[in-house]
Amino acid sequence: MKAVAYRRPLPITDAESLLDVTLPEPKAAGRDLLVRVQAVSVNPVDVKIRAGSAPADGQPKVIGWDAVGSVEAVGPQVTLFKPGDQVWYAGDITRPGSNAELQLVDERIVGHAPKSLPAAQAAALPLTAITAWELLFDRLVVTPQTEGALLIIGAAGGVGSILTQLARQLTKLTVIGTASRPETQAWLRELGAHHVIDHHQPLLPQLQAAGVPQVTAVAGLTHTPSYYTQIVEALAPQGKLALIDDFKEPLDVMALKRKSLSLHWELMFTRSMMQTADMHKQHELLDEVAALIDAGRLRSTLGEHFGTINAANLKRAHAFIESGKARGKVVLEGF
Repeated sequence: MKAVAYRRPLPITDAESLLDVTLPEPKAAGRDLLVRVQAVSVNPVDVKIRAGSAPADGQPKVIGWDAVGSVEAVGPQVTLFKPGDQVWYAGDITRPGSNAELQLVDERIVGHAPKSLPAAQAAALPLTAITAWELLFDRLVVTPQTEGALLIIGAAGGVGSILTQLARQLTKLTVIGTASRPETQAWLRELGAHHVIDHHQPLLPQLQAAGVPQVTAVAGLTHTPSYYTQIVEALAPQGKLALIDDFKEPLDVMALKRKSLSLHWELMFTRSMMQTADMHKQHELLDEVAALIDAGRLRSTLGEHFGTINAANLKRAHAFIESGKARGKVVLEGF
C-alpha cells in the first residue's frame, strides 16, 4: 500500500523529512477496523513527532492523527461497525498513523462520519473535536446549564475553532476567543464567539472593555506560559484553567493558591494509550459531534486543502503548521 513516512527526525526543509513509501497491507484482528483512508488532516502533534521522535525499530514510521475513510474489514471482536461503514477518528499515538492507504484502528475510538460533509471537510475535525469536547466537558466539567465566561487562548487554531462552537452551541457560557489578525478575528466571530480580543495586547483591559471583568474558565491552547500571569489575573476565584500545549519551563502552581484556582491537563490520546475503562467514550462523542454537524449546529473547521496525500504535499502542510499562521485545519485527500 502507498504511505508517507519518515526514517529519522529531520527539519521539514530536508528532502528526506517525509518520504513516499510502499508498505505491506495490515490485517484486522481483535477489536480493530481496517480502514481505507480517504482524507486526513495535519495537526501540531504530527509536526512534533516527525521532528523529535526517532522510529524505535529503524523502520519507516507512518504518522497522522486524523482520518475519514471506509471500513474495509473488521476484527472478530468488533461489534460497533461493519464493512462499508463511513468512519472518522483521530487514532492512537502508539500505533501507525493515517498517512497511508490502509490503517488499523480500535473501534472504541472511532465514530460514524457525518453524512452531510464531504470527506475532506470531515477530516478537519476528529482530533480537535475530541480534544475540545474532553477539555470542555470532562476537564472543566461544564454542563449545558453552566454559566460564566470562557476565555480561549489561541482560539483560531484547530482546537479553538471547534471549542468555540461547542461552547457557544451547547452551553450558556460567554465565549471569548483570542486572535491577533483581522482574518482570524473574523473567523472566530463567524464561529460564534461573543467577543474576540487580541492576545498580543494585555488581556484583562480588553476583557473589561467587553463587559467581562473576570472569567470562570480558561482554555490554554498555545504559549500558555507567556500568558500565565495574565490568565491568573483574569480568572475569577475558584476558576479553572485547562491546558493542552507543551512548554519547557514548569508553571508556578503556587500562583493558583490564593484564588483556589484549579489546573487541568487534556490529552486526547490518554484513553487509547492507557486503554482506560472508558475508552469507548471517544466513539460516543464522535458520534454525537457527527449528529450535531448533520443537524447544522456545528461546521467544519477546514482552513486549507493541500491536495492529494503524498510526501510533497505533507511537507508543505507541516511547514505551514510550523509557521504558526494556520487558521482552522489543513487537509489532504486521496492517494
